[in-house]
Amino acid sequence: MKSSTLPTRALAVSVTACAAVLLGASSASAHVHATPDTTAADGYSVVTFRVPNESDTAATTSVEVSLPTDHPFSYVAVRPLPGWTAVVTEGALPAPVEHDGTTVTKAALKITWSAAAGSPGIAVGQFEEFEANVGPLPDAGTQVVLPTVQTYADGEVSNWTEVAAAGAAEPENPAPGFTTTAATDDEHAGASTAHEAAGADTTSTTGGSDPLARGLAGGGLVLGLAALVIVLLRRQRS
Repeated sequence: MKSSTLPTRALAVSVTACAAVLLGASSASAHVHATPDTTAADGYSVVTFRVPNESDTAATTSVEVSLPTDHPFSYVAVRPLPGWTAVVTEGALPAPVEHDGTTVTKAALKITWSAAAGSPGIAVGQFEEFEANVGPLPDAGTQVVLPTVQTYADGEVSNWTEVAAAGAAEPENPAPGFTTTAATDDEHAGASTAHEAAGADTTSTTGGSDPLARGLAGGGLVLGLAALVIVLLRRQRS
C-alpha cells in the first residue's frame, strides 16, 4: 500500500509545482506590451500596445504612451478604435536633436487613448489593443522605450515606466518597448515614406508568443495532470 501511494503523491506534487510555475509566468506577463510589425532602422512601424486590465473591480479608462525624445518620431498616426478617442500631443523637446542635417526642436511627445463617453473601457478580465504608426525608427541596436500610464475608473494608476539595467531581471513595472535592427536590402527597397505609412495595413495580429494563449495552454496542462491524480486515487480505493 505504501509503495502504491508514492507515485500518486509524486504526481500531486508535480501538479502543484506546475500550477505555481504557470501562475508565476502568467503574473509576470500581465503587463503592457508593445509589439512592432517591423524593427528595421529608418523604417516606419505599426506598434501594437496590448493592455490587459489587472483590476478586480474597475475598468481601464485611459492609456497614455510617452514617445522617445532623444530620437523623436517625425511621423505619428493612430488607428481609430471604436469606443476610444486618441490624441497625439506635440511639444518642445527637452533638447534639440540633429536628424539628417536638420535640427529638430519639436515633435510628438505622447499618445493618449481615452474611453469615449458611454464606453465601458477595458472591462475586468479583458484586454485591448491600441495601434500607432510611427517612424522613422532610429539606428539599429537602439532601445525604443515607450513608458505607459494606465488609469482605471476608480482612480487607480499603473505606471509601466521602469527600465531594467543591462543584464538585470525584468522590473516589477516594466516599460514596454523594443530594439531596432538593421534593415535588409528588401526593407531598404520597400521603405515607406510618411504618406505610404499612413495608408499601411495596420490590422492587428496575434503571434505565437501571446501570453493569453500560453496561459490557456498551461491551464489545460494543469487540469490534465489533476485529472490523472484523481483517476489514480479512485483506482487505489477500489
